Amino acid sequence: MSVIDRMTNVVLRRAWTGSFRTKPCGHLDRVEQVQPSAVVCEACVELGDTWPALRMCLTCGYVGCCDRAKNRHAMKHFEATGHPLCRPFQERGMNWVWCRVDKTLLDAV
Repeated sequence: MSVIDRMTNVVLRRAWTGSFRTKPCGHLDRVEQVQPSAVVCEACVELGDTWPALRMCLTCGYVGCCDRAKNRHAMKHFEATGHPLCRPFQERGMNWVWCRVDKTLLDAV
């Protein structure tokens, strides 16, 4: 991981969690070798909507729109499955993992 990636993660961590420090995550054992389910948010495409960014589930590979999107399909996937870890998908300069359960931003695994 580059120095720029690490610095970006520190800034994001502070903005999202209120702390510069990484909190422990008890869900890293849920990370699987996955392939992305799509290269777009297929649920948004079906609705005719767009999205600002995509997230990929690290348990099953589901790709959905981020929490800033109006449909929040990645969050809905978490709510339906309980798969806790996601990462940015096809987003340059973003190299992190978010645990929705522990609400912690981790450096990419």
